[in-house]
Amino acid sequence: MSDTTDRTPQPDAGAAGAARVEHSEAEWAARLTREQYHVCREKGTEAPFTGRYWNDHRAGVYRCAACGNALFDSDTKFESGTGWPSFTAPIAGDAVATEEDRGFFMRRTEVLCSRCESHLGHVFDDGPQPTGLRYCINSAALELEPREG
Repeated sequence: MSDTTDRTPQPDAGAAGAARVEHSEAEWAARLTREQYHVCREKGTEAPFTGRYWNDHRAGVYRCAACGNALFDSDTKFESGTGWPSFTAPIAGDAVATEEDRGFFMRRTEVLCSRCESHLGHVFDDGPQPTGLRYCINSAALELEPREG
C-alpha cells in the first residue's frame, strides 16, 4: 500500500507549542501518501521491520510526516528489537500528546503529534534508562531531517 509520490511536507517554522495544524480529511489525503494517511489519520500500523527508519542510524531530528513538527532526536533512538523506530523521550515535553487506546482488546497509550493530532504509535514502560519508556513509532509518521556533519 505504498505510494511512491514524494509528498514530504516542508517543516513548519517553530516547534512544539506552535499553532495547531488542522485540515479536512480530504486535504490530509491530498497532502500525505496513502501509507502516511493510513497511519497518521486512520491510526494504522505498518508491519514490523518494513518501515524506512526502523534500522536507520543517521543523526538528526525526526519530524511529523503530516505537519513537520519536531518530535524526536536521534540521540534518544535505540534498538528495541521490535521492528519499529524506538525512542526514550520526545524532543520536547510538549512535542507529543498521549491518550488511552483500548483498541484490539488491549490497553495501551497512544502517541499523537501535539500540533496536528496525527497518530504516531504507542509508548510503553519497558524502555531503557534514563526514562524507562519506549516510544514505538511508525516510520510512515516520521520524516528524518539529517544533521549536517
